[in-house]
Amino acid sequence: MKKNFQHYIDLIIVLTQKELKVKYKSSFFGYLWSIAHPLAFAFVFLVAFKVVMRIEVEDYALFLIAGLFPWQWFSNSVNASPLVFLGNASIIKKINFPRNLMPFTQVFQDMIHFILAIPVIVLFLLIYHKSPSLSWLYGIPLLLIIHFLMTYGISLIVSSINLFFRDLERLTTIFTTLLFYFTPVIYPEKMIPEKYKILINLNPLSSLMISWRNLFLIGTLDSTHIAICFGYALSAFIVGYLIYKKLSWRFAEVL
Repeated sequence: MKKNFQHYIDLIIVLTQKELKVKYKSSFFGYLWSIAHPLAFAFVFLVAFKVVMRIEVEDYALFLIAGLFPWQWFSNSVNASPLVFLGNASIIKKINFPRNLMPFTQVFQDMIHFILAIPVIVLFLLIYHKSPSLSWLYGIPLLLIIHFLMTYGISLIVSSINLFFRDLERLTTIFTTLLFYFTPVIYPEKMIPEKYKILINLNPLSSLMISWRNLFLIGTLDSTHIAICFGYALSAFIVGYLIYKKLSWRFAEVL
């Protein structure tokens, strides 16, 4: 048991190193690209909503950064998941190992990028004369686990089903785009009309993104939001794993 666990850890490390090398091969700016996308989006939304539409949100640039960085992790992992198995077809056919480690590795490397982007959030906090809270010491690890569990579960679902239904790749991009605007990332949840606020709890990403933003901005975690997003994360993981187990025996024949 211990030997198998160590083998899986080594395999995750090797796969993660491979993905990072491929991603940053011949890339001059390297790490900067992992933060450029959310920063560019933050600038666009800042101009659109603060300068043009004059949305009433205090420290809106900081507000955007605190929401867009966690969202990028989810979006990057889920949008990449349809091609995780297809892009590693040669490895799957030649080597016998748990295939679910591939989407695991994809989500893991995106988590690393997110963690490396946290200093940028700290920089923006300092610019706005704020500072990190001690609650980050337990809040960040807790939300990392929940976020990872949810993203990995959804990635397992998408990557497994996409082998049999290739249109899912395009549907996934549309889904994440729509979900972005239905999630309080670029606007606070208090702006949602009262009669529609029930939809926040029906959106699996809402409580998670709100929790990240509240932790970064005011150093608090709401137990209700944590319970909701953990419930969704656990459900996504269980459903994802069951779908993967149901379909994995046919992976080699459809690749």
